[in-house]
Amino acid sequence: MSIQYDMSLRHGVDFDFRLDRKVAVVTGGLGGIAMATNAALIGKGARVAILYPKFEEARVPAAIEELGQSNAVAFACDVTQEAEVEAAIAAAHEHFGDLHLLVNAAGCITLTRAEDIGFEEWQRQIAVNLTGPFLCAKHFARKVLASGHGGKIVNIASQAATVAIDQHCAYTSAKAGLIGMTKVLAKEWAGRGITVNTVSPTVVLTPMGAAAWEGEKGEAMKKTIPVGRFAYTDEIAAAILFLLSNGSDMITGADIMIDGGYTIC
Repeated sequence: MSIQYDMSLRHGVDFDFRLDRKVAVVTGGLGGIAMATNAALIGKGARVAILYPKFEEARVPAAIEELGQSNAVAFACDVTQEAEVEAAIAAAHEHFGDLHLLVNAAGCITLTRAEDIGFEEWQRQIAVNLTGPFLCAKHFARKVLASGHGGKIVNIASQAATVAIDQHCAYTSAKAGLIGMTKVLAKEWAGRGITVNTVSPTVVLTPMGAAAWEGEKGEAMKKTIPVGRFAYTDEIAAAILFLLSNGSDMITGADIMIDGGYTIC
């Protein structure tokens, strides 16, 4: 017996990737990748709640002016402190009335040989790059699950979570843990309407990336990347935007590598 299937059936993907009436929380929201993502989100109709560390407070007015006061609001938050995360997520929810999207872009990196990594340095890498995204996802998900309308989370991992890179032991451990955590969250929340994915960039031309890979070391690194260059912030934002759109509704627990082919070599 032949199986009849209606070939005209569609999910209803919006190929313009519009995010009208959506509210996004972006952690580390004043960083290079985050600001490119903020602009992309607002360009597609979303509004943005920026969570930023207190030491970057002086940058907030210029960022809000750039994004538009009606589009963005900023809250100081140390993502490693649960009380601050819970308060910031609650403040964002109260300000906008609802939450739909989360981008965990807060991160830090120090390059140290494994035998020289101090305990505090190790703890800091784990706290910012792994514990922080978990706390933000947890408190964001509580709001979204209570709303019943579903949501999307994108965690920024790294190519260093997949391949070994010298002097990245603490950073790699945190980012590999982030990918593993993402898969568990994706499994637990998929049936309740929340997708969770990661993007894993190569070196990105942000102030942090440029400083870490300047000079001869950076030129040598580029030679190991098949496309021959580092990534730009809007390239990362484009992948994040897709994962936050309804075009990615069937994608959860995935890691999108944005590395110019580095990890296939």
